[in-house]
Amino acid sequence: MRNEITIGIDATNIRGGGGITHLIELLIALRPQQLGIQKVVVWGGERTISMLPNRSWLSVNNPKMLNKGLFCRTIWQIFSLSNSVRSYGCDVLFVPGGAYVGSFKPVVTMSQNLLPFENSEIKRFGISTTSIRLLLLRYIQSSAFKKSEGTIFLTEYARQMIENHTGKLSNTTLIPHGISTKFFKEPRRQCRIDDYSDNQPFKVLYVSIVNQYKHQWHVVNAIAKLRAKYGYPIELNLVGPSLLPAMNRLQQQIDYDDPYHKWVRYHGSVSHDELVEYYSSSDLGVFASSCENLPIILLEKMASGLPVACSNKGPMPEVLGGSDFYFDPENSSEMSDVINKLVCSPEFRYELAQSNYKKSQFYSWSQCASKTFNFLVEIANKSAV
Repeated sequence: MRNEITIGIDATNIRGGGGITHLIELLIALRPQQLGIQKVVVWGGERTISMLPNRSWLSVNNPKMLNKGLFCRTIWQIFSLSNSVRSYGCDVLFVPGGAYVGSFKPVVTMSQNLLPFENSEIKRFGISTTSIRLLLLRYIQSSAFKKSEGTIFLTEYARQMIENHTGKLSNTTLIPHGISTKFFKEPRRQCRIDDYSDNQPFKVLYVSIVNQYKHQWHVVNAIAKLRAKYGYPIELNLVGPSLLPAMNRLQQQIDYDDPYHKWVRYHGSVSHDELVEYYSSSDLGVFASSCENLPIILLEKMASGLPVACSNKGPMPEVLGGSDFYFDPENSSEMSDVINKLVCSPEFRYELAQSNYKKSQFYSWSQCASKTFNFLVEIANKSAV
């Protein structure tokens, strides 16, 4: 086994969201000397590179083509990346974005986006450039997974979903993301709904990008049903960036269910520090996505000591376990019933919050970094034989 391994990371298509969080946290948590790693080299866009930690063993590269659109980034990856990786003497190339079309070997790919592999979710976008892009991404990622020397999955659900398209992959491992320590907060005492009022409402929080498969409009309607039927003083806070036309659909639902904007609050994007405050000041988390790989936002809610009413789709039951707090994210009546069950029982909420908090301890960035880079070193050593 070699003691001075150089690892390359292709971050050409890591632009934001969970992908950039994953890359930053991996590099912060990495202790290269303990794993026999001499250097890590990253290729990425200017914004991505600027967010990475400053480390003596970390070398960053920002070719001008990577600051342009997808077409330019792909052309650079095809024709320039492999030679650049070889010039740095890399022993293995890690592609966390999952899309790779270069000639360098060995390569370890990673699945972080299941949207291209879920036909029912692609249909939500109709005949559009988004649908075409997702189908093209499915083809590129499937090819990359099949050709790579190793593939990392975040959940068993994701592995099964992708292998339904690619067939059985030869060398895979399961390494979930971690949770930033800033989010950890032990569950607090839960109050009865009668203890809340219009001046001090029961606060429900849904954090996620507003997109077709996130179903914020169904959450708005579910809370509206509770307020209309029981008169609960519930406030819904929606946090996250937005995409059209999903934002238009959300706004229409808000105008219908809360025409005077009394109890729905859309806050847009917020910083991580602000997000910690939203978690701390909320009474119940909701997660209504129908397509996920391993949602960091759900993990953050768990670590923050929040009880969560959750979608029954994708890997969510694998992450949360249990059975009494799931709903169909496209059925606002079912969602309303589940939320009502939690609202009515402070004991159930506290029990659920405790369970979530305990499960969240499993998701550590230091453990994620150790397992990820150990796998990369293993692939590098196998390929050198």
